[in-house]
Amino acid sequence: MTIGLLKGTNSWGHIGWVTVYCRVCGRRLSLTGQKPGAARKVEVVYYCPKCAEKYEAYFCAADARALKYRCPFCGGRLEIASPLPAPQR
Repeated sequence: MTIGLLKGTNSWGHIGWVTVYCRVCGRRLSLTGQKPGAARKVEVVYYCPKCAEKYEAYFCAADARALKYRCPFCGGRLEIASPLPAPQR
C-alpha cells in the first residue's frame, strides 16, 4: 500500500481545487489562467483582496470592466488572481 496516494476529488490535479464562479454572471472561471474546456486560451480572473474570503468575490474580465475594476461589495480595487503568461521575445 502506498502512502500519500490521493484519488478522486482529493487528488492534486482535480479541477475543483482551482475553479471559482463569477459573482455577477455566474460564469465558471479557472484560476490557472486557462479557459475551462478550451485549449491554450488565456482567461484573466479578477478578485477583491478584502472580499475574496468572505464573499468569494471573483469576477470575469467582462464584469470587472463593467464594474470599472472596483468591488461592488466594498468599493476596493480589483486585482488579477490568475497567472499571466510571460511575454515571448
